[in-house]
Amino acid sequence: MPRIAALKPEQVPADSKPTLDMFAKNIGFTPNMMATFATSPIAFNSWAALLGSLSKALDVKTRDSIGLAVSEVNGCDYCLTVHSFTANHMAKLPANEITLARKGHASDPKRDAAIQFARKVIETRGKVSDVDLKAVRDAGYTDANVIEIVALVAMYSLTNFFNNVVDPAKDFPAVAPAGSI
Repeated sequence: MPRIAALKPEQVPADSKPTLDMFAKNIGFTPNMMATFATSPIAFNSWAALLGSLSKALDVKTRDSIGLAVSEVNGCDYCLTVHSFTANHMAKLPANEITLARKGHASDPKRDAAIQFARKVIETRGKVSDVDLKAVRDAGYTDANVIEIVALVAMYSLTNFFNNVVDPAKDFPAVAPAGSI
């Protein structure tokens, strides 16, 4: 049961409404996580701006794979349902690639390096080794890309922490819980 209730449309603060309406239009419905996050216009609009900016980082398969890897490490079952759905339907990742991403890998060598690096960032709280940094650079990522990976890890961690605290009702197809694959 959710620990903070998702807002009904008439309860959404005026400063959150345009952002929430934009997401609902783009997604086709209002996810419970967003209807809850909208309770704080400051936090919700800041997160939405970061999400919008980072949607231009790397490619969609890599972004969604990083989201899956980070959500697995952070034990966020809500985010795993969302990222599994979007990875399959938007990024067109097959089920085996979704499972690999949750384990911190990919069949594509370049994407694999980014996912492994992202996982190292979250597991070490950013205290990656020189070897870790060299591996992601050797795979073809620039210093700007490395910074984008770190930013993606931080953004996905924000939503993971939010959802782990709030525990919104899941409104995407169920997946195996974190740590069970």
